[in-house]
Amino acid sequence: MILYHGGAVAVPDPDLAHSRRAVDFGPGFYVTPVLDQAIRWGEKRKRRFGQAVVSRYEFEESSAATLKVLRFATYSEDWLDFIVSCRNLADESDWDIVSGGVANDKVFDTLEAYFDGFATKGQTIDKLRMETPNLQLCFRTQAALRTLRFAGSERI
Repeated sequence: MILYHGGAVAVPDPDLAHSRRAVDFGPGFYVTPVLDQAIRWGEKRKRRFGQAVVSRYEFEESSAATLKVLRFATYSEDWLDFIVSCRNLADESDWDIVSGGVANDKVFDTLEAYFDGFATKGQTIDKLRMETPNLQLCFRTQAALRTLRFAGSERI
């Protein structure tokens, strides 16, 4: 599987030191199999840093067979609980890789209503189910990062 990372610079050797903490799936290195999504991530960095690069990686899922992988196939209550836990810095799980939908701007507005108490969990999930999730994978451990092989990068 080919995965992409959009950022301000090429990332030939991903690490965990540069990851943000209070994000969807917690600290880690975020990639996506959706090139357009990685380009959008890069475009956000371009506005801030003046340049954008999409790095490309090869990932053999079989290489992660011994790792702990959490997959969210759809927006669900479990996904929502996990996102809330990670964004509140309360996640203490030991997943190596987490895969699931992105809390993009549209989704984030729905989540904000939930976080602020203006929507119930059920209402939030019902609204999210109408969205087509973009896919992101978060590589949260060094063992997980070793399953990625850098395959090049392009400025966008």
